[in-house]
Amino acid sequence: MSYRRYNPLLDEWILISPNRIKRPWDGEITNSDSETANTKVSNSSSTKNPLAPGGIRSNGEITPNYTHTFVFPNDFPALNEGNFSVRAKGVCRVICYHPCSSMSMAKMKLNAIERIIDLWIEQFNELENRYDWIQIFENKGYMVGCSNAHPHGQLWASDFLPSQQSKMLSSQKYKERTGRIMLMDVVQHELEYQKRIVVENDEWLVIVPFWAIWPYETMILPKKHIASLNHINKQKCLLAILLKKLLVKYDNLFKCCFPFSMGWQSSPTGHYLNEDCSFWTLHAVYLPPLLRSAKIKKFIAGYELLCEPQRDLTPEMAAESLRKQSEQHYENDQSRSMPI
Repeated sequence: MSYRRYNPLLDEWILISPNRIKRPWDGEITNSDSETANTKVSNSSSTKNPLAPGGIRSNGEITPNYTHTFVFPNDFPALNEGNFSVRAKGVCRVICYHPCSSMSMAKMKLNAIERIIDLWIEQFNELENRYDWIQIFENKGYMVGCSNAHPHGQLWASDFLPSQQSKMLSSQKYKERTGRIMLMDVVQHELEYQKRIVVENDEWLVIVPFWAIWPYETMILPKKHIASLNHINKQKCLLAILLKKLLVKYDNLFKCCFPFSMGWQSSPTGHYLNEDCSFWTLHAVYLPPLLRSAKIKKFIAGYELLCEPQRDLTPEMAAESLRKQSEQHYENDQSRSMPI
């Protein structure tokens, strides 16, 4: 049976058709991101990857020999600072997570992940008074358009509130109508329902949202209300633990370096700092393209481009598949290579 689910955060609907998950597949099957990344990383080592320590960037500058994290201005920014004759102003930065090009957050130690969180917060603190929106995000894997396999994310800060975030202001109306915070109501419901939870600890929760579009889409939410990324304090350690567990489960699902786009949705900044944004809840979203295996992805086409999103795998099925994955990374599972 097909049915629709409502996304109150964006005021949108999604069509769910579980029967379609069993349909025969004779469409595109691509190389897994693990296969592609291994080739790219090995090739880049001889040509000085610009994101790696000592690499030469497009503008001729040499990347310093950093040992932990490193941030630099994007050489090809979508937004520019300065007095230019443009409508959209801002900054674009590259955030290197680690000096090793073959590393990923799923394989990092917890203190390395905490350093990344610290850097996110530092960047946020630096820019929040100058720009209305700060988007921290990562495109991981060539399947989602990543141009460099070195572990990194990006930050785009703009002097305007983007379209998606403007829609999210609908949660302000929800609070005005009910006196409650929309995503905290979602947290309470998911804790009671349990079936869409992937990982949780005392401070954080990972769910496959009721309205998820992508097959293995997840959302990270605080269990106690936090509006802004730079309001994270004692919750940082448990956030690092949660991130590692989630990313290991992603990799274990199809035994690959799992591709995704992800981003933090913090409360608006800039002139919005003078307004009441207590209706906003800090959250992160992970949007992976994979559907059935490391080589078969979901395509947004046809009905979904023309009408509304549609998914085959139910959010509950996706959450169960992720939840049952080991918290030990498959590459470190020594039992597979032990003699019988």
